[in-house]
Amino acid sequence: MKRRGKNYTLAREKVEKGKAYTKEEAVKLVKEMSNTKFDGTVELAMNLNLDTKKPEQQLRGAIVLPNGTGKSKRVLVIAKGDAAKEATNAGADFVGDLDLITKIEKENWFDFDVMIATPEMMPALGKIGKILGPKGLMPNPKTGTVTTNVAKAISDVKAGQVEYRTDTFGNIHGIIGKVSFSEDKLLENLESFVKTIVRIKPATVKGTYVKNITISSTMSPSVKIDINSFDI
Repeated sequence: MKRRGKNYTLAREKVEKGKAYTKEEAVKLVKEMSNTKFDGTVELAMNLNLDTKKPEQQLRGAIVLPNGTGKSKRVLVIAKGDAAKEATNAGADFVGDLDLITKIEKENWFDFDVMIATPEMMPALGKIGKILGPKGLMPNPKTGTVTTNVAKAISDVKAGQVEYRTDTFGNIHGIIGKVSFSEDKLLENLESFVKTIVRIKPATVKGTYVKNITISSTMSPSVKIDINSFDI
């Protein structure tokens, strides 16, 4: 059995076993339990009634949170010509085409957090898909990172866009902010994330869609939220 530290154990005692808190109570409790010396990240976990063996029930996409994530992201754009100029003007941290693809492949260069690419560059990127894929850096149309509108994509990422993707068990994890955020800002981000996931419910899902929702901060216990506290 994994042993927990004293601070975690003390925090765990604040969570009533088996209780589902309102979203307001949960956010307040998670902030109170955070005891890291740094500004911890607040994360959301949703367990959904999905059969991920069915392609239409494999959810993937991106959400621009109303209050951002509290973390700045370095954006790399793979594009040529006017799209490259647009990316530079829009504030991309790195812009290039085959030169940067080669740099990633030959030098194992990963000084960026998000990669955006125009459709015309995807065949070239496909050659290093085995390198980008495991790191979660391969651009994808579903997350808005393969696009002809690179300026909007850059703006969304810089504004606090978070990606989501179901795992084998139908779980979705996502960042909703920092512990330093006010309760109101965390609640806004939480509600935005949950409503987005509810809105994209696959038509083939039968019965209860959202089975469980919890939030936690870095190195803290999770807090279960009463699904009925959301207006969904």
